[in-house]
Amino acid sequence: MPKNSKVVKRDLDDEVIESVKDLLSNEDSSDDAFKKSELMVDDQEEKDVDVEDGSDVEDERPAWNSKLQYILAQVGFSVGLGNVWRFPYLCQKNGGGAYLVPYLILLLIIGIPLFFLELAVGQRIRRGSIGVWNYISPKLGGIGFASCVVCFFVALYYNVIIGWSLFYFSQSFQHPLPWDQCPLVKNASHTFVEPECEKSSATTYYWYREALNISSSLSESGGLNWKMTICLLAAWVMVCLAMIKGIQSSGKIMYFSSLFPYVVLLCFLVRGLLLNGSVDGIRHMFTPKLEKMLEPKVWREAATQVFFALGLGFGGVIAFSSYNKRDNNCHFDAVLVSFINFFTSVLATLVVFAVLGFKANIINEKCVIQNSEKILKLLKMGNLSQDMIPHHINFSSITAEDYNLVYDIIQKVKEEEFDSLGLKSCQIEAELNKAVQGTGLAFIAFTEAMTHFPASPFWSVMFFLMLVNLGLGSMFGTIEGIITPIVDTFKVRKEILTVICCLVAFFIGLIFVQRSGNYFVTMFDDYSATLPLLIVVILENLAVIRIYGIDKFIEDLKDMLGFSPSQYYYYMWKYVSPFVLLCLLVASIVQMSLSPPGYNAWIEDKAMEEFHSYPMWGMIVCISLMVLAILPVPIVFMVRRCNLIDDSSGSLASVSYKRGRIIKEPVNLEGDSTSLIHGKSPSEVPSPNFGKNIYRKQSGSPTLDTAPNGRYGIGYLMADMPDMPESDL
Repeated sequence: MPKNSKVVKRDLDDEVIESVKDLLSNEDSSDDAFKKSELMVDDQEEKDVDVEDGSDVEDERPAWNSKLQYILAQVGFSVGLGNVWRFPYLCQKNGGGAYLVPYLILLLIIGIPLFFLELAVGQRIRRGSIGVWNYISPKLGGIGFASCVVCFFVALYYNVIIGWSLFYFSQSFQHPLPWDQCPLVKNASHTFVEPECEKSSATTYYWYREALNISSSLSESGGLNWKMTICLLAAWVMVCLAMIKGIQSSGKIMYFSSLFPYVVLLCFLVRGLLLNGSVDGIRHMFTPKLEKMLEPKVWREAATQVFFALGLGFGGVIAFSSYNKRDNNCHFDAVLVSFINFFTSVLATLVVFAVLGFKANIINEKCVIQNSEKILKLLKMGNLSQDMIPHHINFSSITAEDYNLVYDIIQKVKEEEFDSLGLKSCQIEAELNKAVQGTGLAFIAFTEAMTHFPASPFWSVMFFLMLVNLGLGSMFGTIEGIITPIVDTFKVRKEILTVICCLVAFFIGLIFVQRSGNYFVTMFDDYSATLPLLIVVILENLAVIRIYGIDKFIEDLKDMLGFSPSQYYYYMWKYVSPFVLLCLLVASIVQMSLSPPGYNAWIEDKAMEEFHSYPMWGMIVCISLMVLAILPVPIVFMVRRCNLIDDSSGSLASVSYKRGRIIKEPVNLEGDSTSLIHGKSPSEVPSPNFGKNIYRKQSGSPTLDTAPNGRYGIGYLMADMPDMPESDL
């Protein structure tokens, strides 16, 4: 080194405080690149660079390739199987078109405000659910862990449903469809229809016996169903390959998985409207029963549907938004995605009831033909007089209206002995009133309707491919809600964690592909998510509004969005949403306690479902699912409250460095319960936000900027710098 360089270095050393001298004395003498570097200060808002939680590298966080990709990811996560097979059922059950009123009101009260809240905190803090709630308050860090546990529980059985859809998809490439007719059984003397199928229907038999090969109770395992095991493995392989690179891989798939279901729904709607009876189904669907709006149960079910339709509390919303730029308009995103979700549900409802109207019309025609034959027999036997029958009635081509006219006449004339005649009323409304939801809608009712479509295999392939894509879109968000927080917190490689997560989930998921697996799916669906997620979202709301501070949060939003959000959100977040969520929690607990815990078991001999109560071990599993999901919240709270995690930072500010880069580490300040730095160790939380990024610029640069403490940079943050501001969102 030239002599004049040594003089300059010695002059600089004289101005450095003692702690920095100590650091310099330990510097690697061979690190010439570091010695030739300069300190450069850049505004945090201009350069969107994060400093990892106590790590020594800058945050190279992935980002969405485009705004469209991000919107499609959020839409794919929120629009799932529930929009197709849960919303239409609730709409029919709770007053038809009148149900849309409480749903829209609750969407505006709890749906959009809470969805906006999760988008905002994820985008601002740029961490998964664990990092976000650690940032807000270390004592509430368990909220993020609880979200991860719930996501894992849901992913276990949700992917089983995708496996079922894959099985039906694979069986749809044949004509006629395998569930079109009941199978024939041959013995030594003659051939007959399978009794279990004859007592039920072809599609019901295929679902319970051919697909699930279901056992008669939860306790009767029956061993693995190898067909469903293969399908479950295929489903997890698809999820793993799509998620292994995070949003870099899953984001590209979103273009297909999120848009394809809309193509299928529109095709089904056009085809359905051309079918006989479809208008009857749609008319029945949207005929409002206004008296239903006065029932509390309708509002509770509408609130629950809003809550789960948007994926609140799962962590997927936060994870996806954390890959956004900080100045993204997340308010627009929240409103857009929420209403896309709502209109998708309405579109799916139109499709479902157009098809179910067609199915009801076919069943009604069969009913008319069968009962008309009975009337002809009764006329021949003399049990009925020909004088009863209007002259214009032709039984060889009788319509439903004419049959119902004859039925009413016979009922009035033969009032006393009418029941013994064995005649049935054939009304389309009666068939449409048979509420069907979930797997019963997708794998029984809808599949039966599609067997009557022209080119039925094509429509079956499209329908089940749509279900697979709807399921995958939701699974991507669910898995992201597990992977992102863990990667952010524990700094593990995303690829390795994704593979391990999918492998563990597959092996645990084998309990769902036993012959009794469908009963476990029902158990997990009923008990693993509902109450824990409600508690999680209530705590999220309280954490931001009460602990972090509503006014401070509004200021953060103003800084991030460039405009102040409406006062509407202020009152929703502070008063209305917490109250509605608490009421929903209480109502859910009451409803759960009043409903006997059990499941519908398929009885082979009777070819029908029977309600069975859970055995004692089943009750223990149900309770354990709820407890395990919410247990991280009190555990983390007690750990933080009792200081069971050691804080090793012994000084007001500690600094470490690596070549060409400043690493900022937390400061342990007393009484700052809302900041990152209170009660946390460097490895757990993001560093305090100094408002500036400090990093090294290689020699040869024409500029030399001033460090925050007013000295020319030598690569270290001085210990005597001004008081650091409280960490912001």
